[in-house]
Amino acid sequence: QVQLVESGGGLVQAGGSLRLSCAASGSIFRINIMGWYRQAPGKQRELVARTTSRSSTAYADSVKGRFTISRDNAKNTVELEMNSLKPEDTAVYYCNADIWPRASSEYQEYWGQGTQVTVSS
Repeated sequence: QVQLVESGGGLVQAGGSLRLSCAASGSIFRINIMGWYRQAPGKQRELVARTTSRSSTAYADSVKGRFTISRDNAKNTVELEMNSLKPEDTAVYYCNADIWPRASSEYQEYWGQGTQVTVSS
C-alpha cells in the first residue's frame, strides 16, 4: 500500500529553523509533483511549496526566500528546509504527492498524516 509519512516537526523559537522530511513507500511506479501544504487553526489548507520530478520549484509568497524544497527521486523523498521561522508559520504541515502506483494505470493523489510545527515568539 502506498503511503506518505512526514517527520521533523516540533517547537522552535522565532528565527529558528526546522527541516521536514516526507518519504513515500509502497509499490510505486512514478511520482510526479510533490509538495508541502500547511493548515493553521481556523484557516484553509494552503500550498507552501512544490517540486516537479525534474526539481522545478514553486513557493508561496509568504515563504519565498526562507523555505527550500528539495527531493530525491531515487529515495522517493521530499524535504522542506524552513529558515527564519515566524509565529505565523505555525501550522500542521502535510506532505502531498501525485503517485502512480504499480497496480494502477494512472496517477493518484496522496497525503501524509501531517506534522505539527509550532513557532514561538
